[in-house]
Amino acid sequence: MTVVRGRVLIVAGSDSGGGAGIQADIKTVTALGGYAMTAITALTIQNTLGVHGIVEVPPAAVTQQMAACLDDIGADVIKTGMLHAVPVVDAVLAGLERPGAPECLVVDPVMVAKGGAILSGDETIAAIRRRLVPRASIITPNLPEASVLLGRPVVAIGEMDQAAFDLLALGCGAVLLKGGHLAGDHVRDVLVSADGLVYFDDPRIDTWHTHGTGCTLASAVATGLAQGLDLVAAVTRARAYVRKAMATAPGLGAGHGPLNHGHTVAPFTA
Repeated sequence: MTVVRGRVLIVAGSDSGGGAGIQADIKTVTALGGYAMTAITALTIQNTLGVHGIVEVPPAAVTQQMAACLDDIGADVIKTGMLHAVPVVDAVLAGLERPGAPECLVVDPVMVAKGGAILSGDETIAAIRRRLVPRASIITPNLPEASVLLGRPVVAIGEMDQAAFDLLALGCGAVLLKGGHLAGDHVRDVLVSADGLVYFDDPRIDTWHTHGTGCTLASAVATGLAQGLDLVAAVTRARAYVRKAMATAPGLGAGHGPLNHGHTVAPFTA
């Protein structure tokens, strides 16, 4: 019998196409042996071709969802994804003040969808930068998100180290800066914390099936931390999980297709 270890409360938007957002988060946490709970911030009308609409969830309901989970089941880690408005950021911060809320917070600063749709306005970005990021144990921006948070372009591998340290100076405990948007045959991610820099270098996987990679990676890191892994071990396992999920993607959709989140799971037979 599989033992479920690590409770992860995910606060993020729903992706109707199932490749990113809450759907990717739940699949990832489950595939890595954890227990996933959710507080949905918005419903996105979305598929592999892009975001076609957003239906907002009342901010008070976001706090209430968090409270319902924390008051009963509890959580070892909270992970945030799409937070599209300042009142939603306020609602998450209120949820983080609940009795029993864990200290470990993973913030994936989702601001731009894979197809280029802008998901957060300037005021929301400022609230995330000033009020949520300093609460985070780790943030997991890609290069476009890092550029938004820092207010300057980060477009070259030689700029990543300084950008990661500058993001760390915003007050978070660690930064995993992802370099997948850079051109070239190799991908570098940079992890920076009080312990210094760690580089992760791998050959690029030549695929269009990259929808939800950021959500998936952040939730995989959150699961590892919830299960007691140290930061480097959690990131190492998370990256390996995402890379295999990309390499074995099912090839669905006409755009940026979803990953194979279930590659760790054997089909059940009666």
